[in-house]
Amino acid sequence: MSKTAVRLKYACDLDKSVLLNNFEARGWIAVGPEDDWNFYWANVGTIRNVFSVENGYRLQDDQVINHFPNHLELTRKDLMVKNIKRYRKDLDKDNNPLAEKDETGRYIYLDFVPQTYMLPGDYNLFVEEFRKNPNTTWIMKPSGKARGIGIFLVNKLSQLKKWSRDSKTNNFVPPSSKETYVISKYIDNPLLIGGKKFDLRLYVLVTSFRPLKCYMYRLGFCRFCTVKYNANVNDIDNMFVHLTNVSIQKQGEDYNAVHGGKWTVSNLRLYLESTRGKDVTDKLFDEIDWLIVHSLKAVSGVISNDRHCFECYGYDIIIDDNMKPWLIEVNASPSLTSTTSSDRILKYKLINDVINIVIPPGEMPDVRWTKVPQRDVLGNFYVLYDEDLAQSDPMTLDPKNKVGPGALGNRAKDAKGRPSPATWK
Repeated sequence: MSKTAVRLKYACDLDKSVLLNNFEARGWIAVGPEDDWNFYWANVGTIRNVFSVENGYRLQDDQVINHFPNHLELTRKDLMVKNIKRYRKDLDKDNNPLAEKDETGRYIYLDFVPQTYMLPGDYNLFVEEFRKNPNTTWIMKPSGKARGIGIFLVNKLSQLKKWSRDSKTNNFVPPSSKETYVISKYIDNPLLIGGKKFDLRLYVLVTSFRPLKCYMYRLGFCRFCTVKYNANVNDIDNMFVHLTNVSIQKQGEDYNAVHGGKWTVSNLRLYLESTRGKDVTDKLFDEIDWLIVHSLKAVSGVISNDRHCFECYGYDIIIDDNMKPWLIEVNASPSLTSTTSSDRILKYKLINDVINIVIPPGEMPDVRWTKVPQRDVLGNFYVLYDEDLAQSDPMTLDPKNKVGPGALGNRAKDAKGRPSPATWK
């Protein structure tokens, strides 16, 4: 049977052309979620139902689905921060050199998440920190919300009082007792290009958490604000200055629908190499690779590593003017909506390459076997980290050898000139 003759059955919760066109190009057959499917691109609500104990649904060996059961451990910001904090403490207890701190008590190698508190639980701690540093700006959002919904900036304690039932106490009570707010130190010294703030959206495919196997997509992009950055506290409410979310920026009168306020990562590299130098640029992207791997390692012990699952995460990263990257959040369902023609091409390629790794062309899914993707099916992905290979790599033992496996397209190579899939632990 030829590669194009294998006709899988797919179910899909999203009416997105970049998904459906990929399925149709493979000659796959559309079926309903209740039918016998081989591949399911589901929304996060569906995942809860598929894996719920009450449902009693049992996935077969020829079925794969696009989320891990408890992906929230990484993709809900309060849980992500909690897991990274626990990961650092565990390494510290084991005297692991990764947990080394400087003279101020700051982690040298694992300081990549802005200082963060969860409200209402950490309200008193937050107030104490705020009073120590009263000139700090904080960014606050409901946990579990995406696309810039409900985000606002805070630089005065009084701004929190409308969310408190009793302003005379230190008990913060959000509108819903079930909702947690995440409040993080705002990166107020972002790297600017053309005077505007931007962040990075990078795509990371994870096919296993134990052992960890993950892949970085080369074709990430930058999202720019439409209004030049202004750190003045009087301009704190202007979201067109501070938030890079496309859902927000496209509402502004300065939004450019042709390029969508986006740059490719390759363009960013060229710009930084010409303005900051190649060594500085390589170090930055190595550190981005580093923080992504360790954010995944931080949750690898708590994620339900179901062999039927894979996940394509959308990482949001901000670079400050010291060329230090910060992990802002991780999205379980990065937007597949296309705002420009370039956007549509990029996301179509993304889905195509994801499918080729998860289900090699011409084959049916079979989760009984662990298959190492061949180089010809990786497409625009490269191996970011493979725990099986890293265990035998002597360079992984020393965090000072924090040489990433390629920094988004500029991969390190072994003695024979082949790309190295893992150069640090």
